[in-house]
Parts: sequence; structure tokens; C-alpha cells
Amino acid sequence: MRAVLIGAGAVGARIARQLVPGDGVDSLVVVDRDRIRAAAVVASLGAPALPAPPGGASLQGADVVVVAVPTGGHRTVAEQALEQGAHVVSVSDAVGDVRDLLALDAEARERDLSVVVGAGFSPGLTCLLARHAAAGFDEVDEIHVAKFGTAGPACARHHHQALTERAVDWREGAWVTRPGGSGRELSWFPDPVGPLDCYRAGLPDALLLAPAVPGVARVTARVAATRRDRFTSRFPMLRPPHPEGLVGAVRVEVRGRRGRGRDVRVLGALDRPGVAAGAVAAVAALWAAESRLARPGAAGLAELVAEPVPFLTELGRRGVRAAAFEGTAA
Repeated sequence: MRAVLIGAGAVGARIARQLVPGDGVDSLVVVDRDRIRAAAVVASLGAPALPAPPGGASLQGADVVVVAVPTGGHRTVAEQALEQGAHVVSVSDAVGDVRDLLALDAEARERDLSVVVGAGFSPGLTCLLARHAAAGFDEVDEIHVAKFGTAGPACARHHHQALTERAVDWREGAWVTRPGGSGRELSWFPDPVGPLDCYRAGLPDALLLAPAVPGVARVTARVAATRRDRFTSRFPMLRPPHPEGLVGAVRVEVRGRRGRGRDVRVLGALDRPGVAAGAVAAVAALWAAESRLARPGAAGLAELVAEPVPFLTELGRRGVRAAAFEGTAA
């Protein structure tokens, strides 16, 4: 299998490390505008990784292309990859990128190729957790996602800006937009993160989850933030973000009917977002290249992975483990 990685930043470097050790990867081409950074990633990995300059020529002969550049431009790369006959995996969590990539569904189906959208920590891992949690219900009414933490500088800047963007929710069969930074809600993440205030923001989770769970009435997503985060989100970041992020967490709450009663299931995960995103994107790339996804076309992992347990098991083997909330809802 020949894989091409576009972007060698905090998440891209983690994806490269996950793809190189076996798994049938014969060649890994690393492309980045910063050629020194791409060369450094390749040098740290050794064979079968090799650097390549940006441009369409680097995509020739690729079986799968993983796009890990900052937000914006993911659709352009995806279109070039589809023209070359390659599957696409994007880690972007920007609403604009997700909408643009989902619009490629018809073209990808026609070419019998997959475009995996939002294959990161959240969305990505959260999509798999939501799909897994929903499988235990007879009917799913609500899905609520919350996340904490960022992967690297580009991710931190997007998180900072997302609080100023309109939130996209799915409610009773229609899309609803609400102001970013509104709707404060206390969410309990896996220990040691614990409870944090979370707010609406420009997050694409509902765009990926609502089509994957037919009949769901509500899908929302929130991000953990402080009052200072909300106040300063409209201004440039006051200090440089951490080069690779610190510990992060995600939480997925699914509500619905089980038998004659109502039930709630909460799943979560604790990890460094860049590490988890790298593992999710790498496994998604391998599954796409091996034709293990449910169908061709453009969609999130909740729709493309019919049975999430094997995928989650593989993530666990790579060190990314999920947890279930065990307790009594007040």
C-alpha cells in the first residue's frame, strides 16, 4: 500500500508514526510546505517513509491520501486524490471543511472510493463512540458530544476561533444555528479531567452524526472553555499555544429507548488529542485501503464503520482506550 500524508505538523507526525510500523504500508510519502519539517519527520521514521514536495505529482500512485493540514483547502486535496484513484482521510474539525468534503459523496461513490471526514479525536473517535453507544438502543433520541483539549498550535488556534462561530445543531429534523460561546453546560469527563463547563462552538459533529443515526431528534456538540476563553476568543491568542497539546478528553452521551424504558449511556476517552487523532486517522486510512469500510462515498466514521468494536479494539491496541460511565444519573 502506498500512503501519502499531506501535513507534518503535530497530528501529521503522529499519523506517520502510526502508519510506518508494518500494517502493509510499503511506502509513506510525507508532504509539507515546510520541507525541513517534512524531512525531520521522515528522518525520525526511516524506511519506508520519504519526503516529497507539495503538488499533485506527490499523489500519483497513492492508494490512500491522509490530509492533516490546518483548516481550509481539504476539499482541493481530496478532489486531486480522487482523480488519482485514491481514498481520502481528512482530520479537519472545521465546519467549512466538513461540509465541502461531504459534498464529494456523489463523486466518491461514482469512483468507488471513500472520503473519511473528520477522522480525528473529535470528531472521529467521538463518532465511533456514538455509533457504539447507539447500538444498544431500540431508538436513539439524542446524542450530545463534548470535548476538551487541543492537539497542536493549528488545532489550538481553531479551538480559539470556534467559540466565535455559529454552532450547528440537529433538532427535530432540521439544522439549527446558535451563537458560539452560549449554552453553558457542565460536562463530566473521565478522570482526572473531571467536570468542566462546555459551550456551543463552530463544531461539525452534528453534520456527521445526524445522517449516521436515522431518527435521532437532537445532536449537539460543545467544547470545554473558561470565561476568559469566551472573552478573548474574538482577539488574537495572547500567548503561543503548546507545540503538541496536553491531555485531552471526550465525552459522548446517547439517550433513547431500550425496551419499555428510557436509558442513557455515556462513553468517553482520555488521551493527548494529537496522539488519539493520529491513531484514528491511521486506522481509517488502513481500513479504507483494505476496503473494510461499509460503503464508498464521503461521510464520517459513524456512517462508514458499520461495526465499531473491531475499530475501537485496534485503537486500544495502539494505546487509545475508551471508558464507560458507570453510575446513577441524578
